[in-house]
Amino acid sequence: MGPAFRQRRHFFYLTGAETPGCAVTYDITRDFLVLWIPYNDPKRALWFGKTPSIEDYRTITAVDDVRLINGLERFFSRTLSPGSTLYVLDPEQAPTLTTTKGIIQIDTSKLRPAIDAARVIKTEYEINMIRRANTISSAAHRAILARLKRLSNEREIEAIFRGFCLAQGAKHQAYPVIAGSGTAASCLHYEDNNQQLEGKQLVIIDASCEWNCYASDITRTMPIDGKFSTEAQAIYSIVQRMQEEVIERIKPGVVFYTLHLHACIVAVTELLKLGILHNGTASEIFNKGTVAAFFPHGLGHHVGLEVHDVSGYEDLLVGSATAGVAGAGLLGGYSGYSKAGPQRRSNGPSSKREWMSPEMLSIMYRNTVTVRPPYKSRQTLQKNMVVTIEPGIYFSKDYIKACFLDNPLHAKYINTKVLEKYWDVGGVRIEDCILVTNTGYDNLTSAPKGDDMLKIING
Repeated sequence: MGPAFRQRRHFFYLTGAETPGCAVTYDITRDFLVLWIPYNDPKRALWFGKTPSIEDYRTITAVDDVRLINGLERFFSRTLSPGSTLYVLDPEQAPTLTTTKGIIQIDTSKLRPAIDAARVIKTEYEINMIRRANTISSAAHRAILARLKRLSNEREIEAIFRGFCLAQGAKHQAYPVIAGSGTAASCLHYEDNNQQLEGKQLVIIDASCEWNCYASDITRTMPIDGKFSTEAQAIYSIVQRMQEEVIERIKPGVVFYTLHLHACIVAVTELLKLGILHNGTASEIFNKGTVAAFFPHGLGHHVGLEVHDVSGYEDLLVGSATAGVAGAGLLGGYSGYSKAGPQRRSNGPSSKREWMSPEMLSIMYRNTVTVRPPYKSRQTLQKNMVVTIEPGIYFSKDYIKACFLDNPLHAKYINTKVLEKYWDVGGVRIEDCILVTNTGYDNLTSAPKGDDMLKIING
């Protein structure tokens, strides 16, 4: 057997079909959507089971018609007249048109951006799917809380989470489970999940399932023994304030990157109070971008058919203003395979969880003073967008030393004597999925946090 099939998300968005080897066409002039499926070979059914038939797909999807894919060539021949344009998602998906009459233009540049833009605003159906994924994932986080003090290894956390979701009918995780304890909590995409919990202060659990191909994305940070140390409590309170104040500002018309800047302002102000940052005003330190030593990633991203979903024609957070800065007719389509299971979230400058370098943050800060609205290439929140709000404070010793303590521009603002007390905290991140509503927001995530979280841990 090969890798498990995972439908291409653009294809699923158009059809709702999860069978491999399909195609879809949409006749723009007729407003007619056709799903093309392969013949259901009875011998193949012996090994892999029966796939949905034409009648099945006509019942379970909203397409206008379902046909066998061996008739697709004839369809093109009848439908495409000389001078027609065939819009294709990817160049490698362009069909070989041998029976059409005259010259047919094949456009491979316009379809993907158009679908991306459509996917940014969720339908009621999509919102219900994302809400269901959040409900199951939140309950799985609660299950971990109830057993946390009896666990001894990170792998037990992963096992509980995955098993709970599976028992609820959510077979697929939206991404690999992250269960990082101690200093591993400072690693944004930690995946080992095999270290002992004893002697560690905190564990970051970043884990969420899919429901009917739609993702959720939730992170909680928990004190392993049920009590925060003084240092861990201080950092948790900062991150909690960052998230709460940002979420309260969500509504249509808000430019998302201003929310990131607000989270940074909170972080700078509070880290100054703790003495981790010093030798400058909040404005001065923010202007230098030094807070990126401790909050090194973007505030959030879209959620939908992918955990880091498409953002359409504009970037949600990092737009053209930081480009180049270090660290920063008829249409058709086909279904296909990808590697088994959820894909690892890349890190670094090309990550979908955007790396926020001090240079990028400094430019964003200065733009709030020098650039007036509207902010070009910076996305404005709209009703029925679903975004994550995931602030964090981390103490990654290698990263902070190499990029900040060894750099005089930033080193003078970081108090190494005070910082020494916080290395063992590792990091804190709190992440929820937020639906933008007509007048504000709806938090789709119900996983306990704060005092409610502590009550469950301590029984």
